[in-house]
Amino acid sequence: MRAQLARVDAVLIQAVIAAALSFAHLHDIASAAGQDGWKAWAYPISVDLLLVAAWRRLRSGEAKAAGWCWFVIALAASLGANVATAGLLDLDQVPAWLRILVAGWPAVAFLGGTLLAHSAPTASAHDDVEETGEFKHQDVTPDPEPPAQPAIEPPTERPAVPVPAALVEHARKVAAEHHTRTGAPIDAPTLRARLGVPAPMAEAIAAHL
Repeated sequence: MRAQLARVDAVLIQAVIAAALSFAHLHDIASAAGQDGWKAWAYPISVDLLLVAAWRRLRSGEAKAAGWCWFVIALAASLGANVATAGLLDLDQVPAWLRILVAGWPAVAFLGGTLLAHSAPTASAHDDVEETGEFKHQDVTPDPEPPAQPAIEPPTERPAVPVPAALVEHARKVAAEHHTRTGAPIDAPTLRARLGVPAPMAEAIAAHL
């Protein structure tokens, strides 16, 4: 445990030293390019924030091309300041092109930070996977079952209507008279009208004729 803490402390100390040196170099370049006062201190912060935003985009695995693009731009600004302050550039006589780059850097840093921080993430397959490697549980509502259709019962046969024999004989006379007069056999409605009986009985009488 102590050995691990020692390694972590060494890394943190190294990171703090590197960040402080890079911060100072960027401050010196901005101050030499005419950005004095608090503006010279703001330039190193904008470069470091752009580096962090690009690194987080690369770690997220989304839009790596944009992440690498802005990471290289921020890294070039940081390395350029470190190299320029190593004696290769006369800070008392800064060229015009460097002044232009320093003056235009805030707009570039704002554009890059906005695109990296607020661009919509693309949907991917790993969005549906838990950290354990299992798919997220999704509630699936089963389709409602269709209503049961009522069973179609077979038609029931009508019970036979008892017909008195005398009524059948009378109906035969009526049917013979109708056939003689019209030349056609008598039907159940006519038989019902002639005899004055209900429709079921008329049909039963017609069946006996």
